[in-house]
Amino acid sequence: MFKTIREDIEAVFDRDPAARSTLEVVLTYSGLHAIWMYRISHWFWKKKWYTVARMLSQFGRFLTGIEIHPGAVIGKNLFIDHGMGIVIGETCEIGDNVTLYQGVTLGGTGKEKGKRHPTIGNNVLIASGAKVLGSMKIGDHSKIGAGSVVLQEVPPNSTVVGIPGKVVVQNGVKVQDDLDQVNLPDPVADMLRSMQQEIDDLRSEIKRLQQSRPADGLDVVQK
Repeated sequence: MFKTIREDIEAVFDRDPAARSTLEVVLTYSGLHAIWMYRISHWFWKKKWYTVARMLSQFGRFLTGIEIHPGAVIGKNLFIDHGMGIVIGETCEIGDNVTLYQGVTLGGTGKEKGKRHPTIGNNVLIASGAKVLGSMKIGDHSKIGAGSVVLQEVPPNSTVVGIPGKVVVQNGVKVQDDLDQVNLPDPVADMLRSMQQEIDDLRSEIKRLQQSRPADGLDVVQK
């Protein structure tokens, strides 16, 4: 237990340059408090004391603004920075040395049973406001950009941005040249533009037919 506590504190110093002293980290870091509360509630969850585990989980949420289901499986050295609004679902699995920022959701996509939350690999960084939804895996050493919505599996060593999330860098190589966090594809707008173009084409065809009809009728009378 003490080894785990020490590792959790060391993870803060490794990844937060604002951390000044152990006392400050222990007393003021809500992300660390949420992790410790989770570890206690998870112990009760494994013992099948589900109600006690959920009560502790909700108390931790009340104190920190971070909701970690006691059924989730979390590895070593998880670092939660500015964690308000983070949600980690029941069947979520998180590897070692993962970093989560404010507003991250590791959730499901509906009322499906069984494994319904994501599996996060080792050394993954998920930036502020990102949503990873469904039973898929985020590969080791990957990064999820701020505000991204990830609905499909992400290969290892990838960088993902956008809604829905797209892999833009993999193994250090840029995948797409025309995708960034500002100029993102909009399938709804593309579909509306296509429909408008078809309507304009139909109007032009109708107008052409209406204009040619009197001349056609005159030719028939002359004949």
